[in-house]
Amino acid sequence: MASYFKLLNIGFGNFVVANRIIAIVNPNSAPMKRLKEESKEAKHLIDATQGRKTRSIIITDSNHVILSAIQTETVAQRFMSDTLEKLEKNAEE
Repeated sequence: MASYFKLLNIGFGNFVVANRIIAIVNPNSAPMKRLKEESKEAKHLIDATQGRKTRSIIITDSNHVILSAIQTETVAQRFMSDTLEKLEKNAEE
């Protein structure tokens, strides 16, 4: 069985390994703003917004927090379509 990494496009030429994602959340709540600040202090924050407004926060299994300028719903749809493709491929094998 070949091991491969599926990349998730999070906007502006930035990608994340999809199977490392734990959560995709909206950045507007107070807890998410605190998470963003705590991650910045711990040097676990990755800003992939290219200077634009943060519209989604991606949390990984390595405790990294990734900021994206793409809407939460859009990132989630891309993630789900990648996951469905993987499931369909596994079902064919």
